Amino acid sequence: MKRHTKTSKHMASQKGFTLIEILIVVMVLGILAMIIVPQINVSTEDAKESTLSTNITALRNAIELYYHQHNGVYPGAVKVDGSASPTAAEAATAFVQQLTRYTEADGTVSVTKTADAKYGPYIKNGVLPTNPFNEMATVLCDVATTDITSKTSDATTGWKFYVITGNLMANDGDHDDL
Repeated sequence: MKRHTKTSKHMASQKGFTLIEILIVVMVLGILAMIIVPQINVSTEDAKESTLSTNITALRNAIELYYHQHNGVYPGAVKVDGSASPTAAEAATAFVQQLTRYTEADGTVSVTKTADAKYGPYIKNGVLPTNPFNEMATVLCDVATTDITSKTSDATTGWKFYVITGNLMANDGDHDDL
């Protein structure tokens, strides 16, 4: 009998959790995770939308300032040498350079400020802001569309710019309305 009492005392003095206690803790943690994780995803989406709104506003402001300083011509409407009728690829190159470097009144790009190249740069860090939904900082320029209400996204670049109308939109396939 003494042996049985000694074993019971030995077992009672051991510290630890039972299987039931561990299962209860795991279930509580699972329930908490189900409540918290969706809130994190919503916060991330809200942050991306806020960043997109800020970036597109900054780009639109730069475009409008360029437009007013260059006699009603949008960036990308002329090539980097100031000559007219660029292709879509030339317009995209010109768009970026005309916003990130110094320009003359006719849109000719210069890496240094001169008496003639006195405008800009409109984007100070030298690169377009990133579209947070597709992580791209590139632009697709449409050089043919004249309808101001025509806007379609193809999700191939961060931004889409209509050179003739001046419309700028996010080009990620889901945020055309911003």
